[in-house]
Amino acid sequence: MMDAPNKPGFNLTSPLGRAQAVADYLWNDHAYLRLGFSNAHWISEELVRANQPWPHQLADWKARGIRTVVNLRGGFDASFHALEKDACARLGLILVDFTITSREVPSRERVLGAKALFETLEYPAFMHCKSGADRAGIMSVLYMHFRKGLPIREAMEQLSFRYLHIRHGKTGVLDYTFAKYLTEGEPAGMTFLEWVESPLYDPAAMKAEFRTNMWGNILTESVLRRE
Repeated sequence: MMDAPNKPGFNLTSPLGRAQAVADYLWNDHAYLRLGFSNAHWISEELVRANQPWPHQLADWKARGIRTVVNLRGGFDASFHALEKDACARLGLILVDFTITSREVPSRERVLGAKALFETLEYPAFMHCKSGADRAGIMSVLYMHFRKGLPIREAMEQLSFRYLHIRHGKTGVLDYTFAKYLTEGEPAGMTFLEWVESPLYDPAAMKAEFRTNMWGNILTESVLRRE
């Protein structure tokens, strides 16, 4: 679990500072696309995954029983984080920052950190990245496996187009991580956790092995511009 620095990149203590943060969030973070679309899915009775919420959407989730918000983006100097941190403080929501990337095989420490996170969160929880597709996807796989006990083969459903995840571009390295376990660790009789903790788990080598699809790259990098 990673804590954000205390000083945000935007000062919300003045009307001008708040207006600047909202304007930056609206355009530079593409928040106008998320006004009517949250890509929200309850994946269990205690956890919902979604895209980056607006402050008023956080208020709606608080009214629906959410206690904890998990930010997977990092972005501690960004407008979205300043607004989210401010909203959570005003609403009495717990904000947890757990940074993960969408184009890297997660480090062993990140996987173990995710396991610990899901064991200690105060539920019900709301977990988000920017689009709710890739980073929310891999973390949902880990949640379903570690917290709910689903086999990796079933938990991988969380990385699917249903949640707008594109596996044919660079973000497909997330799928490749679990596919590698299914072809290497599972046949050897290893649990996913045993495989991750073994010398076989080599994020750098897996990323080097992974091959993308040209059209998938165009879609995720140029059209959708996934973070």
